[in-house]
Amino acid sequence: MRSIGEMARDSGLSVSALRFYDRAGVLVPAWVDPVSGYRWYGPEQCEEARLLTRLRRAGMPLPDIRLVLAGWSGADTVLVRKLLQAHLRRLELGLSDARSEFSAVRALLEGREKPMTSLRTAAVRLTVPAAELAAALDAVRFAAGTDPELPMLGGVLFDIEGEALRVVATDRYRMAVARARATGHDGAREQVIVPAPLADAMRALLSGEDGDGDVRLSVDGDRVTLEAGDRQASGQRLDHDFPDYRRLVRLPAGRRAVVDVPAFREALETGPVRTSETPGPDGAPCDLSVLRPAADGTVTVCADGEGDADDQSHVAVNREFLLDALAAEARDRLVLEFGAPTAPLAVRRPDAEDTFSLLMPVRLEN
Repeated sequence: MRSIGEMARDSGLSVSALRFYDRAGVLVPAWVDPVSGYRWYGPEQCEEARLLTRLRRAGMPLPDIRLVLAGWSGADTVLVRKLLQAHLRRLELGLSDARSEFSAVRALLEGREKPMTSLRTAAVRLTVPAAELAAALDAVRFAAGTDPELPMLGGVLFDIEGEALRVVATDRYRMAVARARATGHDGAREQVIVPAPLADAMRALLSGEDGDGDVRLSVDGDRVTLEAGDRQASGQRLDHDFPDYRRLVRLPAGRRAVVDVPAFREALETGPVRTSETPGPDGAPCDLSVLRPAADGTVTVCADGEGDADDQSHVAVNREFLLDALAAEARDRLVLEFGAPTAPLAVRRPDAEDTFSLLMPVRLEN
């Protein structure tokens, strides 16, 4: 017999995932201690857990997985084969439909595209307070993407317009925006995607700066340079266009709750979690925190059995992403802004509306 921790280690499923699949009646422990409530799994269930992991990665719905596992050890494998074949057929039909729609979208895109210039020729010079740029990078760096298929998200956007430098990062699942003052640039709006390693080098350069000092940011064609005294960090900008983030941050006003960050962090770290039915950015199920704002301005981390898929008074988010956002904002008190369960959760600073994070909600399954 394996304990739940041993089962997690041997099967590759997390402890929270095993609990979720137990509650869903998909992978029920062979024995549960009636006194302690500890779950124990039989030797054959490790193979079932690994099979479950493969089927979930293939997108098979839980009702079908339940039947596959029920018939897996039997002598008659007809049902299992038919379930696998039916799901594969659904995937093939879905892929065929998706290819047709994507072909239509590509045709529309090709009609809109303009000839690309081989080199960028913009020259920009501006001065930024070192402390403000450091704080802006700290506030957004966690949200930068790492997907090699989306290189335009693998850096930090420097959006230069008038007397403002907005710093933005997103990996599709979350977005962070911060603002710093800028002087010396009176030309047209300029956007530069700074690769993540160069953004980190810039942040390291700022660590040695006097909090009251200024640094100089310059863009010459494809090269971006940050100068602090006689030191500099320089490198090639990413030759891509960043999505229009301003469209993504136009959210209708929602219900606001002010949270004490240390206490809220503890509630998240020690409170109940769900396991997402939908794989996270790394392809594996992620831990979710289900949040419910109350009329008195407080936020509750929902326990099991609360906040079901039909409940419209809550939002479920990736717990790790929310903890990252709380840490990045670096405040003891923050504002959480809730819209509909399908709308992003906004994490805002009470003293700086221009610096905030958005976390995409995760759908809860029935």
